[in-house]
Amino acid sequence: MKIKKNILGYYIIASAILWGITIVGVALKLKGTDCYQQISIILTLGASIHLILIWVPLAAQLKKQKEQE
Repeated sequence: MKIKKNILGYYIIASAILWGITIVGVALKLKGTDCYQQISIILTLGASIHLILIWVPLAAQLKKQKEQE
């Protein structure tokens, strides 16, 4: 069971790193252009939806596993 928890942690960290790199990369590429504001909103919405659809259920699952132990 401990190995599964470690793998889950790596997926969480990888997801956060991937989103961070994506947002920073796009922001740097578009800085100074006229579409910066529009893309910024799209990336913010994407990150927010990711948090809601991935992290909230994941947190609920981890809480459930912790209560069972």
